[in-house]
Amino acid sequence: MSTAPLFTGRFVELAGADFASASLGQDFVRAEAGADRVGDLLTWSALNGILSTHQLVAPQLRLFRDGAQVPVARYTRSDGSDNSADGRQVLLPDALYRELRAGASLVLDSIDQLHPPITAAADDLMRLVRELVQVNLYLVWGDHQGFDTHWDDHDTVIVQLAGSKHWTVHGPGRRYPMKVDTGHDHGPPESVVWQGNLAPGDIIHVPRGWWHAVRGTGEMSMHLTFGFTRRTGIDWARWVVEQLYSEELFRQDLPRFGGAEQRREHEDELVRTLVKVITAHRPADFLATRDRRFPRRPEINLPFPVRFEMPPDEAGIEVTALLELTVESAEPSDAGAVSVTVSGKTFRFAAVMAPMLRLLAQERVVTVARLRAGAGELDPDRFAAALELLLQQHLVVLRD
Repeated sequence: MSTAPLFTGRFVELAGADFASASLGQDFVRAEAGADRVGDLLTWSALNGILSTHQLVAPQLRLFRDGAQVPVARYTRSDGSDNSADGRQVLLPDALYRELRAGASLVLDSIDQLHPPITAAADDLMRLVRELVQVNLYLVWGDHQGFDTHWDDHDTVIVQLAGSKHWTVHGPGRRYPMKVDTGHDHGPPESVVWQGNLAPGDIIHVPRGWWHAVRGTGEMSMHLTFGFTRRTGIDWARWVVEQLYSEELFRQDLPRFGGAEQRREHEDELVRTLVKVITAHRPADFLATRDRRFPRRPEINLPFPVRFEMPPDEAGIEVTALLELTVESAEPSDAGAVSVTVSGKTFRFAAVMAPMLRLLAQERVVTVARLRAGAGELDPDRFAAALELLLQQHLVVLRD
């Protein structure tokens, strides 16, 4: 279990309790959370370990300088391990140092998949924004500008870990632009929403479509960008289209060669059916369905799910559902049974397991001793069997 302080709670305290409803995706927000709230997310020792023990090359790890990508061959080589002409690409430490000294920015994508404290922070933010989050690392020395003034097609939360970085944030050129859009020819407004240096512990939220430029201040800068794409009306409309496959009328061929009256009647019936389906599948239904299908991280938790032994009382048990775990009553005929839905799969449990499931849903992380005490009528043997079942189904993981 990560002991690194998570920044999300403090950020919401500073940004306002209504951040998600009032500012998320709408306004630029800056908060000074303090270096102590973010410093343990990534230490130099941890970063060196990641760069040394993982095969990190383009496109996951890239270098940029003055808006252009540094050729990969300048800081990697092929180790020839697969007897091919290329082989696996590995970082060359001395070449990497040289490029960084010359002002290149190091970008490491998806660092949340490589370092547990950042994983925990990303999961925490997911529960706030209710979207999948990817975290990228940016590291630079000097005053070079890694990227030209640009906008992102997703919302971001930037956490300054060490050093400082100069930001110039403009407003949107086109409201709510998308990666796949009809207009990408907009430019940045002349006005500046905010300009200044981010210090360790500073956190900003930059909505999608907001133009910004980032430059080094002459010293080292290391920050994390938490990026997430929020659902739009277009996503809902695509989901509605998926529901139309259950309608026989929409699976029929269009009567291209029929008479005018036949074509008109078919078109009218299509419109009536479409309105019926839209009315029955509102945006709130789409979001609820998506929450039930929200993925869990594929975290391996050996050895207990394979050969179970009762863990010590002080060990932690954490639910794997990234969003809240909802315990619901099963069908009335199931005599008090309960169900939980995780990643689109529904699990049904006997009523006797309801107390421990509700405790996990309420507290998310509990010790084995606390879970046992809250397990209601389960005796030690049945509690052990219930815990083993939850571990085997990857509904919970065991923490040291």
